[in-house]
Amino acid sequence: MRWRKNQHSNEKITTQLLGGFQKFAQTVVRTSGHPLAFTIAIGIIVIWGLSGPIFHFGNTWLLVIDTIGNLITFLMIFLIRNAQNRESAAVQLKLDELIRATKAAQNAFLDIEELSEEDLGKIRTRFERLARTARKESAVGSPANCPPVN
Repeated sequence: MRWRKNQHSNEKITTQLLGGFQKFAQTVVRTSGHPLAFTIAIGIIVIWGLSGPIFHFGNTWLLVIDTIGNLITFLMIFLIRNAQNRESAAVQLKLDELIRATKAAQNAFLDIEELSEEDLGKIRTRFERLARTARKESAVGSPANCPPVN
C-alpha cells in the first residue's frame, strides 16, 4: 500500500513539474514574440557593438555575444517546439471533434496522422482527383463564379 501512495505522489509531482514547464514555455514563447522583446534584443546588440572599442574588439568580446546567442538559441528551440507540439495537438483534437460531430464526415479520418506516408499519399491523390472534378463541374476558374474581392 505504501508503494502505491509513493507512486501516486511521484505522479502528482511529475504532473506539477510538466504543468509548470508548459506554463513557463508558453510564457517565454509569447513574450519572445512580442515587439518589446525584439527591441530589447536589438538594444543588447547595439550595446555589445558599442562596447567593442572598450574591449579592443578582442576574442573575449566576440566570445561573449557568440556564447549568449548560442545558449539562447539552443534553449529557445526546445521551448518553441514544446509550444508547437501543444498547439498542434490542440488543433488535431479540434479537427477530430469536428469530424466526429459531422454526420457526413468519415470517422476513419479521426486518426489519419497515424497512417504511413504511402497511405496518406493515396488519400491525397483521391482528394486531388475529387477537387479537380469539383472545379470542372463548378467552373471555379471563371471570373463569373469567383466571389468579389473587398
